[in-house]
Amino acid sequence: MSDAPRRHDAERNEDDPTGTDAERVDPPVDPGSDEVDPGLVEEIEQEDAREAPPAVDETGDRWQDAFRRIAAGGWAVSLGAILLAVIAGSLMIVVTDEAVQDAASYFFARPGDTLAAVGQAVGGAYSALFQGAVYNFRADSFAAGIRPLTQTLNNATPLIAAGLGVALAFKAGLLNIGGQGQMLMSAAAAGWVGFGVTGVPFPIHLILAIVAGVLAGALWAGIAGLLKARTGAHEVIVTIMLNYVAYYLLSYFLATPGLMQAPGSANPKTPPTPESAQLPPLLGDRYTLHWGFVLALVAVAVVWWILNRSAVGFSYRAVGENPRAARVAGIDVPRSTVSVMLVAGALVGLAGVTQVLGTVTTGFGADIDAGIGFDAITVALLGNSNPIGVLGAGILFGGFKAGGSAMQAAEGIPIEIVLVVQSLIVLFIAAPPLVRAIFRLPQPGSGPRKKRPRAARKEVSA
Repeated sequence: MSDAPRRHDAERNEDDPTGTDAERVDPPVDPGSDEVDPGLVEEIEQEDAREAPPAVDETGDRWQDAFRRIAAGGWAVSLGAILLAVIAGSLMIVVTDEAVQDAASYFFARPGDTLAAVGQAVGGAYSALFQGAVYNFRADSFAAGIRPLTQTLNNATPLIAAGLGVALAFKAGLLNIGGQGQMLMSAAAAGWVGFGVTGVPFPIHLILAIVAGVLAGALWAGIAGLLKARTGAHEVIVTIMLNYVAYYLLSYFLATPGLMQAPGSANPKTPPTPESAQLPPLLGDRYTLHWGFVLALVAVAVVWWILNRSAVGFSYRAVGENPRAARVAGIDVPRSTVSVMLVAGALVGLAGVTQVLGTVTTGFGADIDAGIGFDAITVALLGNSNPIGVLGAGILFGGFKAGGSAMQAAEGIPIEIVLVVQSLIVLFIAAPPLVRAIFRLPQPGSGPRKKRPRAARKEVSA
């Protein structure tokens, strides 16, 4: 060794006599020997786990890998929850059907009769549900046959808009439980502009009413966001309390002459919405579907763009994943909290606007939300807080609402069974491990792992 390196080592030892700052190289250690440090072995195992490629990519079969990715994702859990809820609903239909009960009394004598009654009860129920929600095969024409589908889409319109508002808040780590209050305030603002402002032509009158309703929903949700950001108040408590405030405030408006109560009426109901402020029919006067459905589709596209293509959406998702890390990264967490609640309230407000200006145009009362504010939570959960998923979940629940009445009228099945099916969907969605265990779905990131050869492990330890 030359003198220069020796002098360098000597100087380094003088500066650091303990050797803590010097670069030291440990001798190779055999993992199989008795002198191996347990901490070193654990470190090697953790390094193996970090360096190992994803388990789904190690099978070598692309079709099997693709199926594993699908099964391990949230879509499989949602579909499994729907299937389990439908099975549970089928069991309730069987238990409550009178023909099945009669045939079950002599099951051991003629079991075929019981099985036939079960098939007829379940098949008839879901056939009536399909014809009431998608297409009526007994209709005289195609135009009449698709009327149930248009009713489904009409029912889904406010569910999609409100579900987007709840899902966007979920992405930011917030629980927007105030959909009812936001819908009521947006309905009040849009309705007041609709019947209170006169002399404005279409479509300016309609645009003003829509903007007023959306802003009212945004401001009502912004109260919860501001309290969360400034005082740390929990958004669940605040939004629930704001629901009561909105309900009784609207009830006061509707019961007070000169405010929102229809002139000459003692009922707590508003005047009808003039045609200049109504959302026009989308497919003609023979169908109930209006242009509010198009607004809901536009909202889906806008939310998708916000979450996946904008810096604002990135900040929302970052705050939802880890607020502390987002703050360290330079994101203004309080500002993001207020901002996301404003946008979420605007989306829920759009649901209230479509109710007042499109669905219920003859005047509305304090029950204008029709439970949509809370159903939106179910839609957001089933859609996995994804805009496309929320769209599909909203249409599904709109179909349940449209087909439930037809199922009750055609087969005499209680409509409450549909509500039970919706509730069971929420129950199973809230328990993904249960759904994965029942259908034996792989856990996210799980799969057959290839063990590293012992020689490779020795090289890592060396």
